[in-house]
Amino acid sequence: MNGNTRLLGLLGYPVGHTLSPVIHNELAREFNHNLIYVPFCVKPEDIGEAVKGAYALNVKGLNATVPHKQGVIPYLSDIDPLAEKIGAVNTLVRTENGYKGYNTDILGLKRQLEEENIDIQGRDCILLGAGGAARAVAFLLAKEGAKSIYIFNRTKEKAESLAGEINDHYPEAYAAGAGNEEYKEILGDKKDMLCIQATSAGLYPDTDNAPIKEDDFYGHISDAVDIIYNPESTLFMKKASKAGARSFNGLRMLLYQGVTAYELWNDVKVGDISCDKIYDLMEDTIRERNNE
Repeated sequence: MNGNTRLLGLLGYPVGHTLSPVIHNELAREFNHNLIYVPFCVKPEDIGEAVKGAYALNVKGLNATVPHKQGVIPYLSDIDPLAEKIGAVNTLVRTENGYKGYNTDILGLKRQLEEENIDIQGRDCILLGAGGAARAVAFLLAKEGAKSIYIFNRTKEKAESLAGEINDHYPEAYAAGAGNEEYKEILGDKKDMLCIQATSAGLYPDTDNAPIKEDDFYGHISDAVDIIYNPESTLFMKKASKAGARSFNGLRMLLYQGVTAYELWNDVKVGDISCDKIYDLMEDTIRERNNE
């Protein structure tokens, strides 16, 4: 660190659990960039001042995590069209007039699915959840040509609302919302579905939880992706695997959304070798924290 070191940061509340510094500080070392990435614990009522202050302090770029992915939007000078549709921003890129907002969560998940050879085009899909993370997933599924998107949520009205937004933005898509308990009548005899779990159910230390626990639900699925990355294998993933599905956690998504943000900030391309190295560092960090 010296007088020319530039600052990157994360806006969140809380932020103590974040793995983002592992990603970005390692990338700065890999590229020999004079950068440092730090988390900022910002209360929701202070988010506007935080964004304005960061720009005044010449902060090169920012990430936004819970609960700020919507809160930062009024303080941006520009927003990427897809992020605007989703209604959530997780990456702020410095421009001459302020910060431009992007949603790299959706790009991170897309890259993970491509890497695992999981097709969306023409596919019947299930989405568990209707919150902020699920919104990005729903828009990705529609944008990439899913045949149908069945959204299940504890609160049926939220699932129906999200499905309505998807149908409005993507008339060629078919989305339907329902309560978790309605899966039997909704899914019928459908098989070989892609299911993405986008709730916090099963997140460490609540590892005995899943949005839907009934074993017969998992018989509809051939590819199961949980956006949770701790624990390494969630109850959702275990049940899907037992039913014969391929199962994946969200650590690759987290990695790739961070990599995409770093690429936007610095106009570089991060290679596969660097990604694999950082992935291993992230896994090691999670294990160390769980053993503390």
